[in-house]
Amino acid sequence: MDNKDVYKAHILAKAVPHMQRYRDKVVVIKYGGNAMVNEKLMNNVIEDVCLMNIVGIRVVLVHGGGPEISKTLKKMNIESKFINGLRYTDSETIGIVQEVLAGKVNKELVKLIIKRGEKSIGLCGIDNKLLKAEKVESDVDLGFVGRITEVNSEILSELLDKNYIPVVASIAMDDEGQSYNVNADLAAAAVAASLKAENLLIVSDIPGLLRDVNDEDSLISEVSLSDVEKLKEEGIIAGGMIPKVDSIIEVINDGVKQAVIVDGRVPHSMLVELFTNSGAGTLFRQ
Repeated sequence: MDNKDVYKAHILAKAVPHMQRYRDKVVVIKYGGNAMVNEKLMNNVIEDVCLMNIVGIRVVLVHGGGPEISKTLKKMNIESKFINGLRYTDSETIGIVQEVLAGKVNKELVKLIIKRGEKSIGLCGIDNKLLKAEKVESDVDLGFVGRITEVNSEILSELLDKNYIPVVASIAMDDEGQSYNVNADLAAAAVAASLKAENLLIVSDIPGLLRDVNDEDSLISEVSLSDVEKLKEEGIIAGGMIPKVDSIIEVINDGVKQAVIVDGRVPHSMLVELFTNSGAGTLFRQ
């Protein structure tokens, strides 16, 4: 008997209690950022998603696609503008964002899941009024950037009951039919809260929350919600990390047990987080 096979079997045996904990529970995964750019990394993430589904976890994948949007806008000679970590989205840009997210990016992810033998359906917030939104009001106009006001989780529950993996693009709509670009972290948080998820995994292109952004060894492994304001004052939570952490605060206050920022650049980081005692990334809890 090969020692490598014995070692693999030992690892699987140790993972069983963790698998049992999550069996028939909902885990929402937010996937976005530069972790989506590299084809090999994307395949690693999709492999993890499929394995989670195979062992009985009810997985919903919510995605953004910032790099792909920026790439498309650049081709069209349109400048990408960001305000407080959110993309400024005017009347011209919202159509492009919708086309990229709900079309190209969404269908590519669905295709990768189906290719691995699992069932998947691609959706965006417009489908069956899945994500209802209103315009984000702020000191600086962000254009057609929305915040989720309601999630029609019934459609997601029905798909999960039939063992589909829903893949949701972070586009939403208001009662008048206006489309909105919604930060994918916030969209994933709203979906997780509506489904009373066991865990929200935010897959990014960083190891987690870093005390020093220039030092990946300065990872903060666990954060309680009471620590957040101090970390903001210290500048540790800043820029694009602000909407991530704000979404985490909201989702935990809404009843999701925990949320974790994990590094999508590391192969199988989601499996390490869910199925080992050590975990991965930065864990946020009440």
